[in-house]
Amino acid sequence: MVGEWVTERLPENWRWIVTTRAAVGLALLVAMLSVVIGIINIETGGVSGPLAPHVPESVQDGAGFTGALTGFLMVGSALALRRGLRAGWWATLLLMPLTAAQGLLQASQYSYPLVVLSLVSMPTLLLTRRRFDRSLSLTTTQLAAGGALVGVQAYGTFGAYALADEFDGIETLLDAFYFTLITSSTVGYGDIGPETEMAIVFTMTVVVLGVASFGIAIGALVGPAIQARISKTLGIMTDSELELLENHVLVLGYGDLTEPIVNKLADADEQFLVVTRDETAASELTERDIRVLSGNPSDEGPLQRAKIESARTVLVATNNDAEDALAVLTARELRPDVRIVTAATDRENTAKLKRAGADDVISLAELGGHLLVRSALGSDESPVVSRLLETE
Repeated sequence: MVGEWVTERLPENWRWIVTTRAAVGLALLVAMLSVVIGIINIETGGVSGPLAPHVPESVQDGAGFTGALTGFLMVGSALALRRGLRAGWWATLLLMPLTAAQGLLQASQYSYPLVVLSLVSMPTLLLTRRRFDRSLSLTTTQLAAGGALVGVQAYGTFGAYALADEFDGIETLLDAFYFTLITSSTVGYGDIGPETEMAIVFTMTVVVLGVASFGIAIGALVGPAIQARISKTLGIMTDSELELLENHVLVLGYGDLTEPIVNKLADADEQFLVVTRDETAASELTERDIRVLSGNPSDEGPLQRAKIESARTVLVATNNDAEDALAVLTARELRPDVRIVTAATDRENTAKLKRAGADDVISLAELGGHLLVRSALGSDESPVVSRLLETE
C-alpha cells in the first residue's frame, strides 16, 4: 500500500513536527498580514468600517501604525517559536488576540482575514503548548545591559517630567519619554530643549548615560546574534548554542560511515552534535542546519565544549579505526559512565576498540557477510537486508 510505504519512511515523531511547524507558520502568516494591513490602513486613513462611529478618534488615528507594530512584534515571537522557546509561545499567545482586536477596530475589508486567521491560530497554538519548552537563556551581561537601558530611560523620563517647567515643550509624561528617547539615541529633533542651567546639566547626563546604555545593550543583546550568524557561516558553534545542549547524542568524527548515521538522527529529530576537524564536512553539515563543532574529536577540549558530561550516548564511526580508538579513549576518560558505540572497519580491530572503552563494537565486515549469506540462502525473511541495499 502506498499509505503504509509513506508512513514507514516518515520519522516516528512526524506528528510533532507537523503540528509544531503549523503553529510557527500560522504565527508568521498572522504577523505578515498584520504588517501589510497596518500599512494599508495608514495609507487609507485608519478605521473605515461599520465600527468606525464607535471607535474613539485617538484609536482611529493610531489603528494603522499600531497594527503594523504588532505585526513586527509577532514576527519576533514567531522566530522565537521556531527555536522552541516557551517565551515565544507566551508572547505569541498574548499578541494573537491583540491582532484580532486590532483587525476588528480597523474594520476594513482587508482586516477580516486577519481576524479570522488570528482566531483560527489560537487553538493550534494552545494545542502545541508542550512543543515549546525551551527556556530563554540570557547571560548576566545581557540582563545587566537590558536593565541599564531600561533604567536610563526611566531616569530620563521621570527626571524630565519633574523638571518640566525648566524645559520648552514638556507637558506630559509622554513628552518626557519622547524627549529622553530622542536625546539618549542622539537623534535630537530640537523641538524640546532645556531653558535653565539645571535642565542643561540634566540633559547632558541623559546624553552620556543614554549613549553608553544603547552601546552596551547593542553589544550585549545584538552582538551574540551577529556572532551566531558569522559562526554558522564558518561552521562554528557559539558557546551560547553549546550551552543549550543536554541529553544529546555526540557523534565523534565524520566520514562515509558517519553520513547515514547523521541522516538517521536528523530524520528522527534527535538532538545531536557532530565533532569533526574536517572543515569541508563541517561547512557542508552547517548548510544542512546540522550542529557541528570544529575540532579534533580525540582531544579533550572539543569534547568538553561539546558537553560530553551531559551527553546521552556517543557514536564513533569513521573510516579510520585508529582515529576512532583515540576518540573512544578520550571520551571514556572524560565520561566513564556514558554509553559508547563504535564500528570497526577491520575485523581485527574489534577487540582493540573494546579495550579502548567502547561498550558495543559492530564489525561491519562480519555483519555484512552474515546478512548477505542469509539473504543468498533465503533464510532471512526480514526486510532488513532489502532496506540496507536500498538506493535512493
